Amino acid sequence: MANMTPGAASVARQDDPVGAQQGGNTSALVIVTMLFFMWGLITSLNDILIPHLKAIYTLTYVQAMLVQFCFFGAYFIVSLPAGMLIRRIGYQKGAVTGLLIAAVGCALFYPASYSSYGVFLFAFFVLASGITVLQVAANPYVAVLGPARTASSRLTLTQAFNSLGTTIGPYAGGLLILSTVGVAAGAAADAATVRGPYLALAAVLVVLAVLFMAARLPKIAETEDVSLPGESHGSALAHRHLVLGTIGIFLYVGAEVSIGSFLINFLGESRIAGLAHADAAHYVSLYWGGAMVGRFIGFAVMRVVSPGKTLAFNSLLAIALVLTAVFGQGSVAMWAILAVGLCNSIMFPTIFSMALHGLGKFTGQGSGILCMAIVGGALVPFAQGAIADASGVQISFLLPAACYAFILYFGAKYASMYKAQ
Repeated sequence: MANMTPGAASVARQDDPVGAQQGGNTSALVIVTMLFFMWGLITSLNDILIPHLKAIYTLTYVQAMLVQFCFFGAYFIVSLPAGMLIRRIGYQKGAVTGLLIAAVGCALFYPASYSSYGVFLFAFFVLASGITVLQVAANPYVAVLGPARTASSRLTLTQAFNSLGTTIGPYAGGLLILSTVGVAAGAAADAATVRGPYLALAAVLVVLAVLFMAARLPKIAETEDVSLPGESHGSALAHRHLVLGTIGIFLYVGAEVSIGSFLINFLGESRIAGLAHADAAHYVSLYWGGAMVGRFIGFAVMRVVSPGKTLAFNSLLAIALVLTAVFGQGSVAMWAILAVGLCNSIMFPTIFSMALHGLGKFTGQGSGILCMAIVGGALVPFAQGAIADASGVQISFLLPAACYAFILYFGAKYASMYKAQ
C-alpha cells in the first residue's frame, strides 16, 4: 500500500491487472463487506443505549446526546491520523488495527457499568476511534474496485450490508439490554445489562481481526489526476464538488443519526405511539431496515439512473416525511419518520462517491476529509437535543429536515456528473 495519500486507497488505473481481475475484486468486496456489517451493528446500538443511559443517570436530551458527540466526534479527531497510519502500515494492517481498537472500546463497557456516565462516554470514543480507521480505508477501497461510473452502485451494495447490521443491532439490543431492565432494579443493575453484549462484541471483533490479517487482498495502485473539467488541481479542497459533498456528508450523517437517536423517545410520546422503550426498540430496527432494503434497490436503480437524480429524489421525499412527522400525530407521524430510513438508503455512498469523483491523486486526501465530516453525527444530534429540551422532541425534527434540504441541492447540482467524462 505504498504511495497512498492520507485517507487510504487511491484510484486504480483502468488497465491495472488487479483492477481487471473481477474474481479478485469480488473476494475483496466480500471481505470488506464483513466490516461494513459489524460497524453498522455497533453504531446502531447507540440508539438503544441513549434512552437507556438517559433514564439511568437522569440526563437531559443534550446530556444524553453526548453519546453521539463522543462517538462521532472521534471521526473528526481520528480521521487524519487514521489516514496517516494506513499510509504507513497499509490497508490490511490498518483495518486489523481498527478492529482491535474497537474491541478495546467494547471491552471498556464492562468497567464503565461499574463506574459513571463519563466512563461510558470514554468507551464510546475509543470504540468509534477503531471504527474510524476502518471507515477511512474501506469506503475508497470499495469505490475503486471497478469502473468509476458504478462506484455509487458498489458502495450502495456494501452499505446495504452495513444496514443489515444497523437493522439487527436495535432489535438485539432491545432484547439483550432494554428487556432485562428491572423496574425497581436500580441504576447499578440497569447499567450492568450492557456487560454481556459488549464483551461478546469485543470477542467477535478480535476474531475478525485475526481472520482479516490472514486474508489476501489485492493492492490498489494510484493513478494520475483526472479531475472534472473546469476544476483546479492544487489540492482536494480546490474541487468544489468535494467541498459541497463534505457539507453533504456532515448534514446527512447528522440527520440520520439524529433521527435514530430520538426515535425511541419520539415513539414514546403519548400523541405519537406511547410505546415503552423495549417495544420502541423494535421499530428502530424498521428505520434502519428501510435503509437496508433501499440500498439493495439503489444498487440496481443507479446502474441506469443518475446518482445525483436519485439522491435529489430521495432527499425531497425525506423532507416531506419528516415534516409529516413534525406536524402530524399518531400512526401517521410514526410511520412517516420510520419511512425516512428508506430515503436514507443511498445517500451516504452516493454523496461519498460523487464527492470523490475525478479527484485522481487527491482521492485519498478527499476520503480523509469526507470521513472527518462524519462529525456531523456528533454535532447535529447535540443541536437537536437542545431544541428538544427547549421546544419538545417532535418539533426538534425540523433540524433533520433542514439537513435534507442541502442534500437535495447537492444532488440536483451534480445530477449529470458522470456524463462529464
